[in-house]
Amino acid sequence: METILIVPGLHNSGPTHWQTWFENMLPATRRVDQADWERPGLSEWADRVCAAIAAQSEPVWIVAHSFGCLAAAHAGFVCGNRIRAALLVAPADPARFGEPAALLEKRLAFPSLVVASSSDPWVKTSIAEHWADVWGSRYRNIGDAGHINVDAGYGPWPEGLAFFQELRQEVQLAVHRQS
Repeated sequence: METILIVPGLHNSGPTHWQTWFENMLPATRRVDQADWERPGLSEWADRVCAAIAAQSEPVWIVAHSFGCLAAAHAGFVCGNRIRAALLVAPADPARFGEPAALLEKRLAFPSLVVASSSDPWVKTSIAEHWADVWGSRYRNIGDAGHINVDAGYGPWPEGLAFFQELRQEVQLAVHRQS
């Protein structure tokens, strides 16, 4: 069975966050742990994502949130051949964390979907759109949804789960067509 890696952002995703709900809803799900959830560092966090990917025998699916999106994208530049696809929700603005944007300015080698909000206090819509474009990701703005986290009302998130399932079906269909 293929593994789904949950890649949280700053402070991790607590017990009522949609990422934790995904873990409970989806089989073969593992959370990528960080050494320090309070001080994100792009290279360090991406190394942890790559280590979690390397620990799996098959390519993985990624479900990332906020700074976790940046870590997952950066990891994807190193070990992207082991990633089937990624759902990147409410990607953080690297400038807010003092991270150089140049470290993230490459196209991802795997399919991805960026889901963003028009009212996210952590990233402007134009920045989220920019990263989707740079990464070659499909982009979906879900409107006034804040940071798409618990504070914005996103514990259980069936719409997000549907986005992930849609992404998985698209990838599996593309693989089937190629064979």
